[in-house]
Amino acid sequence: MSQHFLLSSAARGLSLRAVARLSDEEAFETFKSIRWSDNGGEPYCPKCGCVATYTLKGYKLWECKGCRAHFSVTSGTIFASRKLAIRDILLAIAIFVNGAKGHSALQLSRDLDVQYKTAFVLSHKIREVMGDQVHEAGKATGVVEIDGAYFGGYVKPANRKENRIDRRFAENQTGKRKAVVIMRERFGRTLPFVYNSEAEGVPAVRANVVHGSEIHADEAPHWNKLMALLPMKRINHQQAYSAEGACTNMAESFFSRLRRAEIGTHHHISGYLSAYANEMAWRENNRRVSNGEQYIAVVTGALSHAPSAQWKGYWQRRLAA
Repeated sequence: MSQHFLLSSAARGLSLRAVARLSDEEAFETFKSIRWSDNGGEPYCPKCGCVATYTLKGYKLWECKGCRAHFSVTSGTIFASRKLAIRDILLAIAIFVNGAKGHSALQLSRDLDVQYKTAFVLSHKIREVMGDQVHEAGKATGVVEIDGAYFGGYVKPANRKENRIDRRFAENQTGKRKAVVIMRERFGRTLPFVYNSEAEGVPAVRANVVHGSEIHADEAPHWNKLMALLPMKRINHQQAYSAEGACTNMAESFFSRLRRAEIGTHHHISGYLSAYANEMAWRENNRRVSNGEQYIAVVTGALSHAPSAQWKGYWQRRLAA
């Protein structure tokens, strides 16, 4: 019997111990070399792109000779206006990518000894980077499985049987219930989208699957709208999980990962369901990539990502409201 990838040495390319032992200067140089890797690790202005800069004595800052702007190693990135030390950010990313089923903000706040609010925003910034990497690769192609599943909207059942309601119906939900609709290439990438219902995801399938791809779907009637546009194979799950070459098992495996993250790690994901779905898609897409490569991918993505419109100053906006 072959060894599972996660148990092999190929899956281990990152040591939390090594990241935690980085000095401030080593962490700074790591960020600097990744941020400006296209210029040999030498800084250039994030505003005007000028490569001529001064180093401000006594500070880890530079001044642009062209526009006179001052900038740091995180200026213009998703970590702009940071208060955490760079080493702590690197450690947070290393911890985060190691969580096969996600990593909660509460646990991260304990790992880094920071407030929950700090860990919450930091986690979502990392998820935003992951989400961009999931969707920037383009449309799904080849054999593509499509499916939808509902998350959130939990209603605690009543104590007595006669007082219980059927929680599967929308009228008996809390209003937070949303559908995650995915397009998953067979043995390939996963593209998730969040809607109020599974049927609303039909236009997303049209827009995000390459024309001519073979679609596999269940017997839900709203997928019938795709039959005139894309070759399809259908599977009736009341009769079999797969039959005559048709199945959506890989789509279901993604939902299994997201469901376990909801039940076992985060518990409440409906408020930011799209972010959690993107995170789990990124983890699923990179499940055969070493944690060291995952770490480098997230750090590189974060340092090329513009400041987050949603998460920069998140708590300050909430307090102001």
